Amino acid sequence: MQRFYTIILLLAFILTSFAAYAENEGEKKNKEGDFDPLEMIMHHISDSHNWHIVSFKNKEGKDVDIAIPLPVILIHDGSVHIFMSSDFHHGEAVVQKGDQYFKLYHDKVYLTDASGKINLNSEGVPENAKPFDLSITRNVASMWMSVLIMLALFIPAARKYRGKPSMPTGMQSLMEPIILFVRDDIVIEQIGEKKADRFMPYIMTIFFFIWINNLIGMVPIFPGGSNVSGNIAFTGILAVFTFLLTNVFGTKSYWKDIFATPGVPIPVRAILIPIEFVSIFTKPFALMVRLFANITAGHIVLLSLTSLIFVLKTIYISPVSIGMSLFMDMLELLVGLLQAYIFALLSALFIGMAVNDEEEH
Repeated sequence: MQRFYTIILLLAFILTSFAAYAENEGEKKNKEGDFDPLEMIMHHISDSHNWHIVSFKNKEGKDVDIAIPLPVILIHDGSVHIFMSSDFHHGEAVVQKGDQYFKLYHDKVYLTDASGKINLNSEGVPENAKPFDLSITRNVASMWMSVLIMLALFIPAARKYRGKPSMPTGMQSLMEPIILFVRDDIVIEQIGEKKADRFMPYIMTIFFFIWINNLIGMVPIFPGGSNVSGNIAFTGILAVFTFLLTNVFGTKSYWKDIFATPGVPIPVRAILIPIEFVSIFTKPFALMVRLFANITAGHIVLLSLTSLIFVLKTIYISPVSIGMSLFMDMLELLVGLLQAYIFALLSALFIGMAVNDEEEH
């Protein structure tokens, strides 16, 4: 029961942070109008060139934003420009590098003139050219932090296995059941004992990498607040890794089933072979979209429920909003783990189907 109450208090703290974040963003960006939940939600789930910590009003009533500036790396016309995101002054300043001017607009860097003018079309989309952006954004910094967390978890646990065998203690006792579950119930179960060791590091890494990033994304305040798994580029790259491993290590039987379809009548092959070929690409595409959509949807639903208080402008909706948000937050803890499990499981399944011969199937 003590653990249950601890989890409830933690989730309540997270929800309070969400509410404070929503209120601050609504007041800061809509001083003269109504609270805009869409703008607040999109700002939260999108990437950023700085890592926001806290916002408050000083004694003079001015808004003060405290954030960690991150390196901006831009390439344009063969020139590389490196500076800190604080030079943009939250999008209010124009940064000059040589004869080129850069302006931050809605967390995107555009080329402008000396005045920093952003040309918008009829739909409100900027028409300015954009440089090639290789900046260290909040999502990238968050991924590095998740890597450090993984190293802090695995290195002490691995050191325990050196020397004489002993009972698991400390970090080893925490990590060992999870590692054994991934090894036995995901990798060996889907790929088989003979070839499991070759792909064990990859499956183990993506499981913990996705899970830890999902947990970091649930914390709306520093050092959380990132939405790495809700970034289509992140999920797409992981899906590409699975795609490459599946097809590079695919056996003759795997390719024969796709392009020859043995045992199938010749007229049917004309239909089945294109379908099998397309399935090579639809499998990793499904991996990419499933992880991206589920994590992003969870963030949107949670922020939407919190925003009800400020949209309806009444305190009486608070118990309903916070109660539903608390339920969704507990569900998100499960979803974060479940999506890591599903991605690892399907990756192991696709790889296992490709690397095992007919006899091993």
